[in-house]
Amino acid sequence: MPSREVVNAFVSAVREGRFVQAIEDWYAPAATMRENLGASRGGRDVLVEREKAVLAGHKSIVTREAEPVLVDGDKVVIRWLFEMTAADGKVRSLDELALQTWRGDKIVEEQFYYDPSQFAQATA
Repeated sequence: MPSREVVNAFVSAVREGRFVQAIEDWYAPAATMRENLGASRGGRDVLVEREKAVLAGHKSIVTREAEPVLVDGDKVVIRWLFEMTAADGKVRSLDELALQTWRGDKIVEEQFYYDPSQFAQATA
């Protein structure tokens, strides 16, 4: 079970834009991620490479909000709000919930829940 301080440190890293470092520091070696009902992908190294690819496809990704953060034993739920500026300059907002399972101070499983239609709503 993670302490509130550990979860807050993870959230702070993401808020500061240290997305890759957050995965490297807080995800277990065999951690998995899943988008909505999509296939699970796993292994911290795979997750790091995927994050790098997502970041490379954008001019910027900024964490606008990370509240609430709910901790209940090994389960953590975070509401993230990201502003994503694509290579073409279009800006999209992503409002999602992350459901995480922690073992000690490491995330072992994460599933994101969001409405994919958000990606169609871009501003110039």
